[in-house]
Amino acid sequence: MRHCRFPLPGVTSMVNAGAMSGSGNLMDFLDEPFPDVGTYEDFHTIDWLREKSRDTDRHRKITSKSKESVWEFIKGLLDAWSGWVVMLLIGLLAGTLAGVIDLAVDWMTDLKEGVCLSAFWYSHEQCCWTSNETTFEDRDKCPLWQKWSELLVNQSEGASAYILNYLMYILWALLFAFLAVSLVRVFAPYACGSGIPEIKTILSGFIIRGYLGKWTLLIKTVTLVLVVSSGLSLGKEGPLVHVACCCGNFFSSLFSKYSKNEGKRREVLSAAAAAGVSVAFGAPIGGVLFSLEEVSYYFPLKTLWRSFFAALVAAFTLRSINPFGNSRLVLFYVEYHTPWYMAELFPFILLGVFGGLWGTLFIRCNIAWCRRRKTTKLGKYPVLEVIVVTAITAIIAYPNPYTRRSTSELISELFNDCGALESSQLCDYINDPNMTRPVDDIPDRPAGFGVYTAMWQLALALIFKIVITIFTFGMKIPSGLFIPSMAVGAMAGRMVGIGVEQLAYHHHDWIIFRNWCRPGADCVTPGLYAMVGAAACLGGVTRMTVSLVVIMFELTGGLEYIVPLMAAAVTSKWVADAFGKEGIYEAHIHLNGYPFLDVKDEFTHRTLATDVMRPRRGEPPLSVLTQDSMTVEDVETLIKETDYNGFPVVVSRDSERLIGFAQRRELILAIKNARQRQEGIVSNSIMYFTEEPPELPANSPHPLKLRRVLNLSPFTVTDHTPMETVVDIFRKLGLRQCLVTRSGRLLGIITKKDVLRHMAQMANQDPESIMFN
Repeated sequence: MRHCRFPLPGVTSMVNAGAMSGSGNLMDFLDEPFPDVGTYEDFHTIDWLREKSRDTDRHRKITSKSKESVWEFIKGLLDAWSGWVVMLLIGLLAGTLAGVIDLAVDWMTDLKEGVCLSAFWYSHEQCCWTSNETTFEDRDKCPLWQKWSELLVNQSEGASAYILNYLMYILWALLFAFLAVSLVRVFAPYACGSGIPEIKTILSGFIIRGYLGKWTLLIKTVTLVLVVSSGLSLGKEGPLVHVACCCGNFFSSLFSKYSKNEGKRREVLSAAAAAGVSVAFGAPIGGVLFSLEEVSYYFPLKTLWRSFFAALVAAFTLRSINPFGNSRLVLFYVEYHTPWYMAELFPFILLGVFGGLWGTLFIRCNIAWCRRRKTTKLGKYPVLEVIVVTAITAIIAYPNPYTRRSTSELISELFNDCGALESSQLCDYINDPNMTRPVDDIPDRPAGFGVYTAMWQLALALIFKIVITIFTFGMKIPSGLFIPSMAVGAMAGRMVGIGVEQLAYHHHDWIIFRNWCRPGADCVTPGLYAMVGAAACLGGVTRMTVSLVVIMFELTGGLEYIVPLMAAAVTSKWVADAFGKEGIYEAHIHLNGYPFLDVKDEFTHRTLATDVMRPRRGEPPLSVLTQDSMTVEDVETLIKETDYNGFPVVVSRDSERLIGFAQRRELILAIKNARQRQEGIVSNSIMYFTEEPPELPANSPHPLKLRRVLNLSPFTVTDHTPMETVVDIFRKLGLRQCLVTRSGRLLGIITKKDVLRHMAQMANQDPESIMFN
């Protein structure tokens, strides 16, 4: 047997894997002699090479047929364009769902505080837009919008009105959270969480049936509106990636090109993930980069183009719906009128350090809490946990104006620059009556009472957000982490920005301020610090870099501030990586025991294939099939007594010379099909994998030929192959298993889980922690 050689992903040798398989083997798979051949069981890994080979043969067959007639040529064109049609449909549906979610969240968030008398389905802002009695000074107040105290007891001020509004806020929050957790628990258990760890695992080739199903799509969309409206410390951005991938899975099932090939389906899901981020942030380019950097395992150039198209269509659809009412796609559009200065890089880098430390703290605390939830009685009461956390969140959040409002509104206010028309507390500066500058060039001014009040309220809100997010993320409800992480960073950044601004104003003669901050100049923009802080904290938690910076400038429109964002993102990643290489998604993958082989992990230990392969010394010999001497009953007994994914086929038990590899599922299907359709197949029929049947006595039952299900070119390594090479093979080719030989004689087998266990063992971790649970 030859040793295996491994190319990089997307290299042509993967495409030409059919040539390695022996004559007729892959065409046998393509012909599908009986149903369900080539499908996989739940919680199993797909065979990337076989999927790629099957698609190559399917494409070759279509190309040859297209020359036979006009109809076949048209069918070939339709097949070629089906990918773009799927992307168009994904973009349209994902954009529509995102727009509906945004509008519903707006209305239900405001419902906790009051209701619109003219039309109860209007949010506070929409209600006052339609009112003729709204003035610019009191644009947040209008007779048509009534708080619950005004509606129920006809009081707008006083202690009793405040207490009633407080109680209504808590009750609405509890109702929304209870409905959400109940719907998830009863109808779609897979609709909980962010979804990104599972999406990463699925895109790496793992099968989780139902995770991208129609029920999951429906329930996740509905419950996402409920949990975000409840005021819990979570966002909708991560779950929107899950929603978009559900759309991708649904449309894939309509086209046989994708429904019958798990590898091709994953190309569609990669593009759908890009569309999800595109509509979550209004960042189509950032969405494509996010899919490439963060979630995708195999990302060929063709998928890059289609991801771009899907993200574009999704963004256009969302823009047409215009859920934010500002005729812009971006969520937090800002206009700063001041450039940044080199001296400001120091506080930007400090914010990067803060983001890295926050990311490390959050990951460790959240994983510890989630592990406790899984291993104690706490995990048995998910509804109670959600209700308790929601109650605590609502009770503490209401008194503070910065935690009472939705997190997106909070971030938007923290990002904003203080113009002449801003009414926020954060813009309560002491104005110079002699100031005659234009509106867009307001100089730095001393902070007023409102700014100092906002500072301590922000400090309390920051501590609250840091603590409550640890307990919220991972509950049995849809919960994203992008927005809470950005909120933590934006609050810290705004406070640092105000501090630098006041320092520059009161000490403009200091050497660091002298060159760029003269009296009466607008030299420090606190909103920029909030933006940089938000990027730093999001980077610390997720370990994103390139896609993060692109998402941030698309999100805000702040193109000229890429360098500060890059400095903060890189610093944040360096600091966080110093304490551990895992981001939050990788940490949750390991917590759940998904068999995910991360391409970012390095394996540098000097071990050999013989140290990892099964069977080991003292273990029973490897379960194998012989090429022409086992009966149907022998094989059925072996399948019943073991739970292996497949079995090596050898010439005989004496020689152990390797012939090929047969998958468990396909053996079961082949035997079942043969018993139903072929006469003379009984339990003592001989099974053979050779071209010619073996010589049998005259009265023997009819033999069963199963060469069709045999992989004639399984990947093999020798027992002295370094594990560093073996790990690379598994990563870059997405293998399920690799056989270990010496001079063509079978010695053992290494599966993906064996590799993961060995890597965990070498990293001094529990090797059983990678088992799916």
